[in-house]
Amino acid sequence: MKKAVVCVSFGTSVPAGRENITAVENVLRQAAQDRMFISAFTSPTIRRILRERGETVYSPAEALEALRSRGVTEVLLQPTHILRGHEYDKLKREAAPWRDRFDSLRVGRPLLSDTEDLRALAAGLSAAYPQQNGETLVLFGHGTDHAADLVYPALQTAFRLAGRTDVLVGTVEGWPAFGDVLAQLRARSGKTVHLVPLMLVAGDHALNDMAGADPDSWKSRLEAEGFAVRASLRGLGVMPAVQAMYRAHLEEELRKDGI
Repeated sequence: MKKAVVCVSFGTSVPAGRENITAVENVLRQAAQDRMFISAFTSPTIRRILRERGETVYSPAEALEALRSRGVTEVLLQPTHILRGHEYDKLKREAAPWRDRFDSLRVGRPLLSDTEDLRALAAGLSAAYPQQNGETLVLFGHGTDHAADLVYPALQTAFRLAGRTDVLVGTVEGWPAFGDVLAQLRARSGKTVHLVPLMLVAGDHALNDMAGADPDSWKSRLEAEGFAVRASLRGLGVMPAVQAMYRAHLEEELRKDGI
């Protein structure tokens, strides 16, 4: 009986951002030492760009086909997704037709799946970014029109309940949006903002939409409002606290019968 873990990420074409995915993959590979371990990216665009650069990365379906050809009978697809959003739903749909081709095929949970995850992430980020006098920490998330978008305001609540009232959570494509964050900043006395990506990878969104030089980036728009802004370009994937959360999720799945 052969068992395998597939680490599934959206992917990135930004070399520096890839370090975040690799860091999580290495942690998960170590946790699954007695199982075959491979990686897959869900984004066709990212896979195409990497293929044009001479690198081949599996899609989830290609990874499953490769494992089946090697005689693997039990598979865990462990995502690095942040939310149970569209990408997570898509992964589950892609896995469904393969269930009868393996003795066991499961999809693990994303980073933020319950209130304990929210508290753990708030604690990890609080330790990584301690409160600074007169400064507001603004976490810049992706956002989604999926119901999972509710995780973002819930995360801000987790920070507040932990005493970090200096932390605001916003998104580029969901809610809270930039205007919601700006309204809260205007109501504060401090005029200093620290922008930090709330994303596995500090890729295109972080480099351009958050911290870019263009006038429509969050950094530029906040500076136009009179705020002193600094931006960090560190994705969640390289943070030990976040890596520990991913590892705990994987180990929980591996303890279940059949894997």
